Amino acid sequence: MIPSPRRTAMLLVGCVVLGAGVAMLLAADLGSDGYSTFVNGLSLATGVGFWIVNLVVGVVLVALAALRKVYPGVGTVVQVVLVGVTVSVVLDLLETPDHLVWRSVLLAAAFPVLAIGIALYLGSHTGAGPAEAAALAWDPPTAFKWSYSLVQGGGALGGWLLGATVGVGTLAVIFLLGPAVDLAARLINVDLHQNDDAEQGVAP
Repeated sequence: MIPSPRRTAMLLVGCVVLGAGVAMLLAADLGSDGYSTFVNGLSLATGVGFWIVNLVVGVVLVALAALRKVYPGVGTVVQVVLVGVTVSVVLDLLETPDHLVWRSVLLAAAFPVLAIGIALYLGSHTGAGPAEAAALAWDPPTAFKWSYSLVQGGGALGGWLLGATVGVGTLAVIFLLGPAVDLAARLINVDLHQNDDAEQGVAP
């Protein structure tokens, strides 16, 4: 089924905003998200290229989420491709600040950008990317803002045990990004759950 123009716009804008947020997080150089940390850890431990491990882990998470009736869609593919392209473009425009204070400012600024991007693309109800699908698969019983923290935290722990590094940015993603996405979804009145009615706002 082809998404409506409204859903398509939300998906595309959300992925571009999310990609910009990811680039800001990476440019701050204070630790990546838990999902990326896990992929990096697996890549280091196995010697397999990051992009290959990222693809395999993504497919596995999406497949497991489908068992919990969170099915992939066009948005699942668009999210992976468009976010990746946006990250590459924005990283070419950003430089990691020399001073820790400015790196911290960049990290803090990344969070509202990340939260709005995730809320918009999930709000299009066209399918979730791997990390978000894994979190939505457990909502209910666990609310997305907490299940997302568990997914990111589990990824960070696994990646660290496999040899990847973590930082304050990683911890910030684990504890703050899920609640920030939940808040952003409420502010822009979208439902994060992947159902068929994207025109409906957040349930009270």
